[in-house]
Amino acid sequence: MNQIFVSTEDGMEEPLWLPKIEDFADKVLVAAGYDDEEVSVLFCTDKYIQELNRNYRNIDAPTDVLSFENGEEYTDEEGNKWYQAGDIAISLETLPKNAEYFNVEQNEELKRLVVHGLLHLNGYDHGEEHVEKGVEPVCEMLVLQKKLMEEFKDYVIF
Repeated sequence: MNQIFVSTEDGMEEPLWLPKIEDFADKVLVAAGYDDEEVSVLFCTDKYIQELNRNYRNIDAPTDVLSFENGEEYTDEEGNKWYQAGDIAISLETLPKNAEYFNVEQNEELKRLVVHGLLHLNGYDHGEEHVEKGVEPVCEMLVLQKKLMEEFKDYVIF
């Protein structure tokens, strides 16, 4: 069983669909073969994610999703072992722009951003390859991402 903690940037109104993210992220982790992971997902503004991008990647621009891998294990008070996979930040302002670019519903783009972030937390990297409209992925991470997106194509977050 995974622990998924979902929140929004301070002062941001919580989307009605926010509670569904925990279930979706857990199902994706299980489908990808991961269990007993602890993950946090923060939904934020472009301004907030730009600050994170500037501080941690030296890129002074907003982005759609950032992942901060932790990779530490710990045992809780009940003796359960957990793997702190890390933290994901997703910009809710960039999400609709991406959806328009890829010509997909925002629901699908939101799922893609969550899947993408979760794969990064589990050691996957796509190097210089990025998801591009009309381009078939080649690297292991983006191929797995595509497979997971297909598996959860009917999952509705909003």
